[in-house]
Amino acid sequence: MYMVIRKYTKVRSVADAARRARSSIGHILRESQGFKSYYVLDGGEGVGVAVMIFEDRESANEANKKVLEFVQASLHDLHLRDPEIVAGEMLVNIQSDQ
Repeated sequence: MYMVIRKYTKVRSVADAARRARSSIGHILRESQGFKSYYVLDGGEGVGVAVMIFEDRESANEANKKVLEFVQASLHDLHLRDPEIVAGEMLVNIQSDQ
């Protein structure tokens, strides 16, 4: 499994970005090969974090390019600057038994 984390700072409205991401970015990701899951969190004070999980690096990188293109073209009014990106192989995955 491969994870990509994008951290945006000084976002005008993280809640609005998340709402708009749900449909548009969700559509891009659901059509992407190897897609497993996507999460967005509000880190407070204009910090938004998006986490994508894929089966492999190649699939994650390809989808991340498409997502970044969409963000630059369609969410510019939210003042989303280039994100800090951290990516790598998942080494531990612990889930609830419930």
